[in-house]
Amino acid sequence: MSAENSVFTLLSLGDKGWGDELLLGAVLTLELALVSLAVGLVLGLATAGAKISHSRVLRFLASGYTNLIRGIPEFLIILLVFFGADQLMVSITGALNYDGVIEVNKFVAGVLALSLIFGAFASEVFRGAYQAVPNGQIEAGLACGMRPSQIFWRIRMPQMWRYAIPGLGNLWMVLLKDTSLVSVIALDELLRQSNIAGETTREPFLFYMVAALIYLLLTIVSDFGRHRMELRANRGVRRAG
Repeated sequence: MSAENSVFTLLSLGDKGWGDELLLGAVLTLELALVSLAVGLVLGLATAGAKISHSRVLRFLASGYTNLIRGIPEFLIILLVFFGADQLMVSITGALNYDGVIEVNKFVAGVLALSLIFGAFASEVFRGAYQAVPNGQIEAGLACGMRPSQIFWRIRMPQMWRYAIPGLGNLWMVLLKDTSLVSVIALDELLRQSNIAGETTREPFLFYMVAALIYLLLTIVSDFGRHRMELRANRGVRRAG
């Protein structure tokens, strides 16, 4: 490696280095993961509610959705969502006799795909957490004259959250790493920026290693945050033994 292509030069900020691009890619990766997490949590909670509902139609639709997501590789789901959305836009513009070109937003497509994946797996976590709440506490709430909505928000939901945190934390780790798959649709997240930098400078190992370290740092911080959330959620809970 020449002096002009030293590690410090390649990773520096400014025109000579790729530090800016890597940082922007890392920020975009985090934004993609956080937005997908928010949408996925809502989708997962709604799907879990459908699975435990008394409606056969809702249960059938929820099970079909989760089985579909589980049976298709995540990489393929991203491609299907992106190109499917593109085909949908073409059909809509054609029906409206619009001659212009409307491009699918890559960030939105990535969020939608990752949210669908996260929501399918999160629904099982929420369903298990829902069923883990002791029925005796629900019956006690009814005996006290509490409305179903009050029981849900004051008794069931706080405990559901406590039971769900470990599983959701693991899913967040997977989601954070799955953002790298979105590079296939040319979204300039961390992995794509590393790939571009590596091909341009002919130092792919260096930039892939830096990307790996950034992902590792994000997962370590995330794991610490999950641990803190578990401690907070379990305050006042009596432990066996």
